[in-house]
Amino acid sequence: METIKIKYISEVKKIEKIQKGNWIDLRSSEDVVLKAGEFKLIPLGIAIKLPPGFEAHIVPRSSTYKNYGLIQANSFGIIDNSYSGNNDQWFFAAIASRDIEIVKNDRICQFRIIEIQPELNMEEVNDLDSSDRGGFGSTGVK
Repeated sequence: METIKIKYISEVKKIEKIQKGNWIDLRSSEDVVLKAGEFKLIPLGIAIKLPPGFEAHIVPRSSTYKNYGLIQANSFGIIDNSYSGNNDQWFFAAIASRDIEIVKNDRICQFRIIEIQPELNMEEVNDLDSSDRGGFGSTGVK
């Protein structure tokens, strides 16, 4: 079992893994008011040291857009293992699609840890030795 070390930078509810699913909810560490179109790095009130060989992926919760009208500005947040100092606070990069208010401790995003990509060799070829699937956006089923 892997261990992550969590430092609470501000007073937010403690992090815990949800009972169903593989993601861990994160909360806003402050009240936030945004007008439609505004961008903000919303502080999450934590710094985390990940296990060696892992990185964290941060995405909105499935209800984040419905509840808050927030879109993640960078589509997908990645925090690598080197971002692990006492002051390396995690943030959620958000754009408001409508005027919104977030209250401190509202769950706005989630994360999971993933093993980092292994060392890879790149080999240029003229033939991939595989059959085509049917083009972009196709499962090949008609």
